[in-house]
Amino acid sequence: NAQCNNGVCTCLPEYHGDPYRGCRPECVLNPDCPRDKACIRNKCIDPCPGTCGQNAICNVINHIPTCTCLPNHSGNAFTICLPIQEPVITHPCNPSPCGPNSQCREINGQAVCSCVPGFIGSPPTCRPECVSSTECPLNEACVNQKCIDPCPGTCGILALCQVVSHNPICSCPPKHTGDPFIRCVLIRKNFF
Repeated sequence: NAQCNNGVCTCLPEYHGDPYRGCRPECVLNPDCPRDKACIRNKCIDPCPGTCGQNAICNVINHIPTCTCLPNHSGNAFTICLPIQEPVITHPCNPSPCGPNSQCREINGQAVCSCVPGFIGSPPTCRPECVSSTECPLNEACVNQKCIDPCPGTCGILALCQVVSHNPICSCPPKHTGDPFIRCVLIRKNFF
């Protein structure tokens, strides 16, 4: 692997060494090269170019190229690394799936619906207890969307109250007289 020119010996191009003892290529095996190079076609070169896939980094460890994905990427580093998708944080109650007159609470990442206080039924059909007295029993009336006894506070002092078809009827008790909406008084018998 040497040549002689006017009595001077030199190694052929791309060969190294003592031309009087023998010229050899730069490398024959990987150990002939620094650890960050590999012996490819008798040359110590970087083995990385063209080895790794897209979005990957190549490092040479002990003559062998190793590929790793870029930070925040994952996949097969020898073919393609894709950006890691950040998990989408969802709020199951925004927007609320519960419907009108209901409330939404998040429990274990799930939306749990219930009617707001004062409403009955089950979501999404929460409704007030009543809208008109016809929705109440005959002895109750619809007041502020609730079926209640309409008597308390309606009649006067000592008056009786009876509910007839959702309406409070005030009257004075037997042996009493007066305005049942104001006051009933005992009838006194005059003895002459």
